[in-house]
Amino acid sequence: MRISLDINKTVDQNAQVYFELAKKSRKKGKGAAEAVQKAKDNLIKVKEEKPVAKEKKEKRKKVWYEKFRWFVSSDGFLVIAGRDATTNEIVVKKHTDKDDFVFHTEMAGSPFVVIKFDSHDGEIPNSTKEEAAMFCVGMSRAFKQGYANAECYMIKPDQVSKKAAAGEYMGRGSFMIYGERKYFNPEVKLGVCIHEEKIMCAPLAAVKKHKEFLEIMQGNDKASDVAKTIRAKLGYDDLDDIIAVLPPGKCAIKKKR
Repeated sequence: MRISLDINKTVDQNAQVYFELAKKSRKKGKGAAEAVQKAKDNLIKVKEEKPVAKEKKEKRKKVWYEKFRWFVSSDGFLVIAGRDATTNEIVVKKHTDKDDFVFHTEMAGSPFVVIKFDSHDGEIPNSTKEEAAMFCVGMSRAFKQGYANAECYMIKPDQVSKKAAAGEYMGRGSFMIYGERKYFNPEVKLGVCIHEEKIMCAPLAAVKKHKEFLEIMQGNDKASDVAKTIRAKLGYDDLDDIIAVLPPGKCAIKKKR
């Protein structure tokens, strides 16, 4: 270490200069140490006060029928329906079996609705058929146009064909219906509930099987606004899922008496 001495000062005077410098250095060192400790204390305090981030909820994996309109009847039967011409085509061609029942209305753009028999024992109950008919009407233009009830018919899958009459053309989602039809004239009564972690819009008889449900009626509210109310009341997070299950057009939530 190099030391500079002032030749005009005595040894004691030079020593005193370095003594004063040493005192100042010690004070600075102490101040720096205190500043470092204070910074550490503040950092610990910030970490303790910082809110713990909520764990991101893992998105539920959807099942195949959620691509379509669907519900589970009060008797436990899965009912599916097309959303548009493309999904009508898929529902009829790929997801309809010989033991199922098909529903349709005469209205343009009506969904094809299918009760899936699958591995159930016995016959499909009349209550499920009536619910499927109501679903068919409720998801058609009848709801959008404010009808209190509307007509639809029930047929077997082998009565639905892509073979058009001579000179006619069957567009996507359109089919020829052959043979006898059984007609229904259901009221338009729908509701929403949560079924096995999935938001479900269905005929009122089916949603009433659940503890919590809301009745959906024809109205003037936008689907997005209705969906937000459903999200708040039923505690279902995914707004897009809710909007996707609502009937076509504007609607409203019926207030409970």
